[in-house]
Amino acid sequence: MNLVSLQFNSRMCDFDQNGTMSFEEFVELNKFLLKVQHVFSDLERGRGFLVPDEVYEALIKIGFRLDSLALYTVCESFDRNKNGKFRLDDFIALCIFVQSARNLFDSFDTTKQGRVTLDLNQFIYCTANCRI
Repeated sequence: MNLVSLQFNSRMCDFDQNGTMSFEEFVELNKFLLKVQHVFSDLERGRGFLVPDEVYEALIKIGFRLDSLALYTVCESFDRNKNGKFRLDDFIALCIFVQSARNLFDSFDTTKQGRVTLDLNQFIYCTANCRI
């Protein structure tokens, strides 16, 4: 995992948004990464990678339910070798992105209805915060 990914990891769990990671935030990040690694190991069948259908199944086990278009787009974005095979590091980066996007979405979904309305500035803020 490179430095950018590590910075993104810490932002994902910086719940108080103070730019640093407390021990409690570190513990939450560690729990998330262990869960992701465990789900990956359960599905990779000794090959060392997941294919997109398995990525979908893994995301559901982690607690993410993406529609086909969202899944296709996120898989395309995180398939570094463009071969449809997601090694653990690719899968971790994908899951960190999805979790971070969920956290950001939840911060705008104040009524907890699963829908948000954003103006252009809010949209730019969101997209800028979801980059790796």
